[in-house]
Amino acid sequence: MTVAGVDFGTLSVRVSLVDSERGRLAACTAEYPLNRRRDDPDFATQSHSEHLRALVAAMRGAIAQAGIDGHDIQSLAIDTTGSSVVPVDKHLNPLDDYYLWCDHRAWREAAEITETAHRMRVEAIDWCGGVYSSEWGFSKLLHWLRQENTKRTQFASAFEHCDMIAAVLCGVGDPAKVKRSVCAMGHKWLWNKSLGGFPSNEFFRAVDPLLDGIGEKLAGEYLTSDHLAGHLSERWAGQMGLRPGIPIPVGAFDAHWDAVGAGIRLGDVVNVIGTSTCIIGISRSSQLVPGVCGVVPGSVYPELTGIEAGLSATGDVFDAIARRAGIPLAELSKRIESYRAGVTGLLRMDWDNGDRTVLVNPELGGITLGWNLTHAPEDELFAAIEGTAFHTRIILGRMAENGDEIRRVINGGGIPRRSPLLNQVYANAIGKPILVPESDVTSLGSSIFAFLAAGAFPTIEAAQDALCPKYRVFQPDPKAQEIYDELFPLYRDVYFGFGRRNAGMASFGEILPKLRLIAAKARKVQ
Repeated sequence: MTVAGVDFGTLSVRVSLVDSERGRLAACTAEYPLNRRRDDPDFATQSHSEHLRALVAAMRGAIAQAGIDGHDIQSLAIDTTGSSVVPVDKHLNPLDDYYLWCDHRAWREAAEITETAHRMRVEAIDWCGGVYSSEWGFSKLLHWLRQENTKRTQFASAFEHCDMIAAVLCGVGDPAKVKRSVCAMGHKWLWNKSLGGFPSNEFFRAVDPLLDGIGEKLAGEYLTSDHLAGHLSERWAGQMGLRPGIPIPVGAFDAHWDAVGAGIRLGDVVNVIGTSTCIIGISRSSQLVPGVCGVVPGSVYPELTGIEAGLSATGDVFDAIARRAGIPLAELSKRIESYRAGVTGLLRMDWDNGDRTVLVNPELGGITLGWNLTHAPEDELFAAIEGTAFHTRIILGRMAENGDEIRRVINGGGIPRRSPLLNQVYANAIGKPILVPESDVTSLGSSIFAFLAAGAFPTIEAAQDALCPKYRVFQPDPKAQEIYDELFPLYRDVYFGFGRRNAGMASFGEILPKLRLIAAKARKVQ
């Protein structure tokens, strides 16, 4: 049996055709523009029509590459970035471009939602870590409502990208009939089944009267991905070269399904490392974890609780360092292949795009401590890799403190497969073996859910056993781990000292001298 797994990323859509016995047959990617504004670094949007154009191109390209008849494809499943939010009219027509996940214009709205939720003791805020983010649905929607006086009169509802694309492909034209993803709405929209759905309308009115009645406008079925969003319409089947009527399961966010493709099981966390990092775990319990992006039953495995955290920028930080230096990232990366733990004497925070977890603060900016007159761009790049590893260690520590036992750490996403150095730094800094899938798992998770929808496998685990690749393992180096155990308390002090207002900075005078001593020690040891 052959299915199509679709993954909408920040810059492109990827379609993988996967056979239940032979594995991946083909994969094709088609790009679309990311709209940015030089005068507003928080601005990031994308066009719905461009997404559909690219999907058609990628699907047809994958079919041609595989050399198969598209009518033999039995199902397709879709994951997307999130929150990537589109407002629609009563006929499900987009009223504007998507507010992409990395659009941070709504930071004021996010702060207002957080303040109001705590003032009114809205329990749902605790389930998303205690702080609402500018990367999430309601803050983006409220920002749009405040800006668009004319289009606002046509507003009927808003959708996450994964739900909108599935609905369009299934030929749904009524917003009330769209199946909504528990993964998307639970992690980013304050929706919680155990609390009866959304917070009260009184809460939304208190945030802004523009949100009056918003719960009704977002009404519908909220489902896990073992349910169907619908069946492929004749129109889009014809566009893509597929057979009409094949099942399309309810979608999810890319990181959650990438974690499934990376082989996540109970006791694992998967770091999906790309332009940003999403950290995904699963648990039998639904214990709250302060500062994470959500604890949502059914968001990864339908029968387990999904936990999401992450870094607002990872690959984007590395790219920015290379861009400012005027040196290709590939060349800069070669210069650090022989670097070892702590040798630069630099301590770098990865806040160039704000903090997603555990501070949830988009107002922060990148910090590098310890500069001297001989430092070069490659030193900053290595320090940035160390910084993202330390930030990940803070997040994993927060999860462990709240009862989520971490047995294995899996580095998924595109960067780990290309950078053995990054994986070794993570193993040394986190103090655990790092497992890296030996082959690409992008869109493999969506393929697994497509197989489930088509009835090819009885469970997620059975599909993973058949399809997921083996791992390359990076073991911690004891000497490097010892140095990172000295550096990490300094990182933690800066992280919480600079990252929180009124945190106090009394101990910061020790940081720069300690950095010099640790760097000198590192150079002697290695």
